[in-house]
Amino acid sequence: MKKITLLYISACLALSSCYKLDTVPYSQVSGNTFWQTEEQALAGVLGIYNDLKKENTFGIQFAYDDLTDVGLGYDVGFGDVIAGTFTDRTGTVTNRWKSGYDLIQRANHAIGNIQNMEIDAEKKNIMISEAKFLRALMYFQLSNLFGGLPIYDEQVDLNKDFAELKNPRSSLADVQKFILEDLNFAIQNLPVKYEDKYLGRITKGAAVALRGKVYLYQKNWTNAIQDFEDIVYNKSADYNYSLSADYSSLFKMEGDNSAESIFSIQNMGGTGFPYGMPMAFYMGSRSTFGSCWNNVMPSTRFADSYENKDGSPFNWDDYYPNYNTDNEVKKVAMMATHTNGTYTHLPDTAKIREIYANRDPRMNQTLVVPYSDYLGWNANQERNMKLILATGVNENFGQIRNNRGWLTYMWRKFVPEGNLKGALTDRAHTPINFPIIRLADVLLMLSEAYNENGELNKAITELNKVRARSNMPGINSGSAFLTVVNKQDMQIRISHERKVELAAEGHRYFDLKRWNQLSEVSNNFIEKSIVGDNLLTRGYQSRHALWPIPGAEIEMNPNLTQNQGW
Repeated sequence: MKKITLLYISACLALSSCYKLDTVPYSQVSGNTFWQTEEQALAGVLGIYNDLKKENTFGIQFAYDDLTDVGLGYDVGFGDVIAGTFTDRTGTVTNRWKSGYDLIQRANHAIGNIQNMEIDAEKKNIMISEAKFLRALMYFQLSNLFGGLPIYDEQVDLNKDFAELKNPRSSLADVQKFILEDLNFAIQNLPVKYEDKYLGRITKGAAVALRGKVYLYQKNWTNAIQDFEDIVYNKSADYNYSLSADYSSLFKMEGDNSAESIFSIQNMGGTGFPYGMPMAFYMGSRSTFGSCWNNVMPSTRFADSYENKDGSPFNWDDYYPNYNTDNEVKKVAMMATHTNGTYTHLPDTAKIREIYANRDPRMNQTLVVPYSDYLGWNANQERNMKLILATGVNENFGQIRNNRGWLTYMWRKFVPEGNLKGALTDRAHTPINFPIIRLADVLLMLSEAYNENGELNKAITELNKVRARSNMPGINSGSAFLTVVNKQDMQIRISHERKVELAAEGHRYFDLKRWNQLSEVSNNFIEKSIVGDNLLTRGYQSRHALWPIPGAEIEMNPNLTQNQGW
């Protein structure tokens, strides 16, 4: 319940007569009438937090997995980018640029005004640090999509200069330098913890972790290691982060703000509180509260990549000969036949469930797999639903229906069960926090930095902590299929572990981009259903590694240059 306190403060301030937090930062907000008190300063900062929920900033961060081997989607699930048909005029591109800069300008507006306020100096610096962290986070996201960017800071007077924002693009190195300067200030001024009523606000640990991530993207292994070690081993402060004992709880309300959370978007639901994110709407199915759309789905190849419980590679041919090459074998093994809810044929569901039960536990905690149950919502009440692989299934018969009729896995992670005991009242506002940085991510980034720095044994130690939490055997723990002998072996292990541990959290796309592996998973790849039907073909060109600068922005600011190939 603690997160509700902070969000309630945000909601109350947003609804106050002094300032409307859903206005853009360059709207008519006068410093003479607003930026006067500590409460108003906090309201301005919390307005930036609220912008994180917008779909074109971080509100559908989970959908970035659709651009990788982890997921597939359409419409809001980046269908145009998946198909390779996006341009510098595509809404996916233009809206992310615009919304990103809206958040940045809101942060600038807050920083510029708070700096001049006559309030307690320590509290002033904390709020400025929060705004600088959020500005840094947004610049980092935009730079990973577009490359070099025009930099605007709090010196810009938006009420006067909005029509004159004509800065050219700075180099990626200069953008990263600006980001690091913001984070350095934040680290110097943010507290390690807040009093309970402010749980969810940005802490020193969040700033250190994000700075380490920036260094990792720069391939500055030494500095990345220093920041990640600080978090993991409490070197400069008592952060006291720890892995949750239950992986699945991290993506439910009961896991919000656990000791594993370093920085999460705080989501809240309930009647009159539309302060959530649309995980149910886009990741859920017709069996989810409000009858949802599953624009965002797990891919079959991702599901097949989960290891067996003993850490050995999974292979369907071990259970059904010729399964991998013969779609008819798949259909006989996996599909049911029914009419109006009455089954005339069922596969060996006990065998299928045993196959899935023998996998990395994170598989069943992340995905709804065939012939497993999910507590859904039907006819305005909770109802137990089952994922049946058949045509013509319907939630009114207790079956999970894919909106497109595709025979796919469904997301369990982040998708609410029932109506969350009354907390879920709007399918577009799931009241489950969304992690931007959590400890498992930091451990895997530390493992990567160690590995790239030639410290293989240390890399194995950090990665094995993540595997141990889910009762998976450690790397180099005995069996030949768990053996790692060099840096290249470990790179493969780190890639796999980040894929399964962080699925649906939006990291995979940016990992593959920085590893120069997007083409490997995307170039003309045909995504298939569980039973081998073709679902979609990915379109990828080398120029897609960076998105185009929106054409409309170049028209407004001729000092902007376009990315290569666009």
